[in-house]
Amino acid sequence: MRPEIRLFPAIAFFSCWLLVGPDIVAAQDTASVSGFVRDAETQETLLLANVILAGTGIGTATNNSGYYSLTGLTPGSYELTVSYLGYETVRIPLDLVAGQAERRDVDMEPEGFLSEEVVISADRDTEEERRSLGASRMNTAMIKELPTVLEPDVFRSLQLLPGVKAASDYSSGLYIRGGSPDQTLILLDRTTVYNPSHFFGFFSTFNPDAIKDVRLYKGGYPARFGGRIGSVVDIYNKDGNRSKRAGTVSLGLLASRAMMEGPHKHGSWMLAVRRSTLEPLLGVARNQDVDGIPDRFYFVDANGKLNVDVGENDFVSVSFYAGQDVIALPLATDFEVSLRYGNRTVSTNWAHIFSETLFSDFTVTASSYFSLPKFDAADTQSERDNQVRDYSVKGDFEYIPTTRRSLKAGFWAGIFSLDLNDTFDGREVLSLSENSLYFSAYAEDKRRLGNLWTLTTGLRAAFFERGDYLRVDPRVSIERQVGRNLYAQAGYGRYHQYLTLITNEAFSGLDVWLTSADGVPPSYGDQFVSGLKWTSDNGLRIEGEAYYRTMRALFQLDPFLPDVAGLEYDEFFHFGEGYAYGGELFVQKQTGRISGFAGYTWGTTRRRFDTIDENRYYAPKYDRTHDLNITTSFDWTRHWRLTSVFTYATGQAYTEPASRYRLANSPFTSGEIDVLVSPFNRARLPAYHRLDIGATRRGTLFGAEYELLLQVVNAYAQRNIWFYVFDFEDDGTIERTDVPQIPVPVPNVAFTLRF
Repeated sequence: MRPEIRLFPAIAFFSCWLLVGPDIVAAQDTASVSGFVRDAETQETLLLANVILAGTGIGTATNNSGYYSLTGLTPGSYELTVSYLGYETVRIPLDLVAGQAERRDVDMEPEGFLSEEVVISADRDTEEERRSLGASRMNTAMIKELPTVLEPDVFRSLQLLPGVKAASDYSSGLYIRGGSPDQTLILLDRTTVYNPSHFFGFFSTFNPDAIKDVRLYKGGYPARFGGRIGSVVDIYNKDGNRSKRAGTVSLGLLASRAMMEGPHKHGSWMLAVRRSTLEPLLGVARNQDVDGIPDRFYFVDANGKLNVDVGENDFVSVSFYAGQDVIALPLATDFEVSLRYGNRTVSTNWAHIFSETLFSDFTVTASSYFSLPKFDAADTQSERDNQVRDYSVKGDFEYIPTTRRSLKAGFWAGIFSLDLNDTFDGREVLSLSENSLYFSAYAEDKRRLGNLWTLTTGLRAAFFERGDYLRVDPRVSIERQVGRNLYAQAGYGRYHQYLTLITNEAFSGLDVWLTSADGVPPSYGDQFVSGLKWTSDNGLRIEGEAYYRTMRALFQLDPFLPDVAGLEYDEFFHFGEGYAYGGELFVQKQTGRISGFAGYTWGTTRRRFDTIDENRYYAPKYDRTHDLNITTSFDWTRHWRLTSVFTYATGQAYTEPASRYRLANSPFTSGEIDVLVSPFNRARLPAYHRLDIGATRRGTLFGAEYELLLQVVNAYAQRNIWFYVFDFEDDGTIERTDVPQIPVPVPNVAFTLRF
């Protein structure tokens, strides 16, 4: 019997077990209320809005479609209270009778400017989803306001959260709780994105004008996600304004953006485009004979979404993303690199409400990543054609039998293919074409045990055809309310990964994905997480988490192979393992004229591979013992807001030359060469620290709203070291040259008009 056939009985058995329990009450003896929560001005659905029955402790949060359901209610009179940060709280009286299924959609008015703190007393009762282990959300308005390197960016903002690290000022890659970027699953409208970077990795492909919600699961994530051993970034595009046609135009030094949205007869639409505007500055630099300036460079991307309300209980949406970078860069005399790379994604989603207790999502996705570099050295050309394609279908079901219990189950099936072809001087030197079917299914049960305990259990099973690998991953978490607003949590999960990334940390445009196969088993790891989370009545949040995770059966391209031509596939790799542990502290003030957050991480991560440093554990370059980020926003006046970001981090690990010897009669070179002998990554760069400041002015111009953004990155001109270059001198000494990151203050000006 094939492994994928054996998978179905396991999931079916677990799903049936989940459905067994004393919480299911006959519908005719109870009542329910359900519906969508939307922005009153735009009719955009609000995700994770808090919905409670005041004074009862019964509540929930809207799901990823903005839908809520409170079921198994005792007939009687209630006050439905709906709250969401930045919106006026809505209170609706309800009179429910036995057997009634009340459909109540809720429109919420955005709050105007308030000089005093806003008290949202309902939040503390209904934050189960917000306070999930390892989960964080980033407000898209904050993403646009935080000082950034020339352009607002989703990933740059996520790097400010505890447990998330940046490789450098020039990398938008996410290094989360000791994991490399390929250990993070990145989803855009439920579609996998394989290389979400622009401009040499300077920032991510996600246009903040088009983004509705960004959710980060740093670890211990639930069974509905899989395929990575580290973390998940779940991103959703905006649906579009259902009330009126509107748009924004933003002009900036690096890139300019435009977004239009509006209603149609049966729903809404949204279209956002962005293009680099750096060419004039590059032209000036070329005229000044500045080295390393591209002869040609631009990037462009577009997001779009169309929503159609087929009926009261059926909603269809189609969303897409397309983007690419085009670069021509002279590196030396008679040596030029040209590159075109980018991503394409399309997803079609059908959300269906079977009843007030059963909600479903069905999604068909297509994703592709391409990288087409060319190298021209003294009339000798080498080229690469690198293509990744992923086509899938997903189904997710959410069943809410009572207010004390919810169940989720679903599947994800598809085909992953990659093509990698290298040619040198017209001769093919590598041709790799691989395809693999994959299938996974999950079941998840969340229930309240009494008034203080909440238990979430889950199971995910996955099959990867290339190698016939079948893996089953258990997940469990438990929460106890230990005080009025204080919760203690703990969780465990096992995770598997069937892909690995060959990446250049300095330039992500050459990234190559490879898969498990015969002789190359999938990576796997266990994660243990615990935490304490407290929220005050006036919007102050304090969260602390500790984690320990293992990384086993890691497979990476062996860096010591001179050439992979002629080798069997499993001979491409070296194999290793790793671990990471640490603690995080997050403090956030959400309301009032002064708001912001501080995140601190103490962490350690280690790796070892059989071909590196005699198989000893070493610190990868993104290992940071201490990492601190402090962001603040101050509403100075009705029109002016001041923002700042301060960052401090332990210096990165690097290999410092310790000794050298002269190698004679080398088979690879003529004459004698110097060889360095050094302990691998045993030294540290100086500590990193930087202050960015900004000011935003809002107002009206010719009847339209405008926003003027003034920022300074690296305000006190800290010279943070990127890496060292070592040169041999004739007297036998070694001269070290510092290569800084952003060594001087960098101004940024952007003007946005909303109409």
